[in-house]
Amino acid sequence: MQYFTKTIIAATMAIGLTAPLAAQADFPTQELRIIVPFSPGGSTDIMARLIVPMLKEQGVTAVVENLPGGGSAVGMGQVATAKPDGYTIGLASSSLLSLIAQEMVPFKKDAYTDLVRFSEDPLILLVKGSSEFKDLTSFMDHMKANPGTVTIGTPGTNNVNHAMAELTNRAGEGDYRHVTYPGGSRVIAEILGGQIDAGVLKPSETMAQMEAGEMRALGVYRNGRIESLPDVETFAEAGYNLFESGELAQVTFLTAPAGLDPAVRDRLIEIFSTAVMSDEFQEFSTVYGFIADGLSGDELETYNSELMQALEVAASEIFTDS
Repeated sequence: MQYFTKTIIAATMAIGLTAPLAAQADFPTQELRIIVPFSPGGSTDIMARLIVPMLKEQGVTAVVENLPGGGSAVGMGQVATAKPDGYTIGLASSSLLSLIAQEMVPFKKDAYTDLVRFSEDPLILLVKGSSEFKDLTSFMDHMKANPGTVTIGTPGTNNVNHAMAELTNRAGEGDYRHVTYPGGSRVIAEILGGQIDAGVLKPSETMAQMEAGEMRALGVYRNGRIESLPDVETFAEAGYNLFESGELAQVTFLTAPAGLDPAVRDRLIEIFSTAVMSDEFQEFSTVYGFIADGLSGDELETYNSELMQALEVAASEIFTDS
């Protein structure tokens, strides 16, 4: 009897150990639903749709569903409340982290299981190509010498772009005027039309204008230079420390509901890491000026937690004073 009991226990333990492996090997058995919390045609939507055929090469089918609204709150709310089976996932961004940090949504970061980072899209300060400002120092000196006259536009408010504009103003010891627009394309149009002096935007949405000489990048909002813009200095290199409370970054990452089976989590990381690190996606990232390093799993969770802390400071100190 004792031998029989030990055998049953051993068999049960063996099943328990192999079940996650089987789940990982079999998943997915149906179509994945990738929620994009922004309108079709934007950078996040483009990345999601580029990934889909790469998944098909791995035998995985997926459909992209756009659920815009609330600065990503609508779509990411759907992800947070979805069944944690791995079949509903979302392409989140710094916008989500910023909303959570400011308690502007009814859920917290622990509502998600972070999977793979698609991009780190460093922000840059840009002016019109014919602008009198040829470098970052001349712009910052002008801002200090002419308080209340310099205008900087951003797509949206109370987000990372807005925080960068506020930090620029503080570093320049000026009194700038912030102008907000519903999207990056409007900021670009206003810069080109001479309605505003500068904008805080992504290289991926301004590369064509920079290559045509219509716009000029003055400074990079990160600790290191951007590979696609090697001649553009960082704010730190120009002598401005913007990140005393931690570096702020514009990132896009794949996330799932909390409570995901660890084996399913690992399988999703494997599938999407393969796609992000593929030659095709890496070439895409180079052309559009963002970094695709495929940071994943626990490392991504740690990174996002640190970014959240920095965004909490931005929410409590930067936006409340702006």
